[in-house]
Amino acid sequence: MGKPQQTSDANFEQDVLKSETPVLVDFWATWCGPCRMVAPVLEEIANEQGEKIKIAKLDVDANPITAGRFGVRAIPTMILFKNGREAQRLVGYMPKERVLQQIQPHIGQAA
Repeated sequence: MGKPQQTSDANFEQDVLKSETPVLVDFWATWCGPCRMVAPVLEEIANEQGEKIKIAKLDVDANPITAGRFGVRAIPTMILFKNGREAQRLVGYMPKERVLQQIQPHIGQAA
């Protein structure tokens, strides 16, 4: 069982880039409606796929350096990092099935 964890400019390298487990980072902001819609989707994925993937959340308003570093221009943007590199990028709200379809090739077989 997993739960999305907060990350920041200061912790991003340790939390995400050096992780041995793939990490799906949700670049979001409190004022963003579609970000609020995708949050429960990511919580479900974290609960169901927690041993295969970590979910991290990065508030782009509070952490502009990391958002800029990865060229995040629209939110929500979700970037899957594997072995310290971007493996997949998803932009905008999408239902759970679509998110899983996009990230599954990078995290192994479906549960």
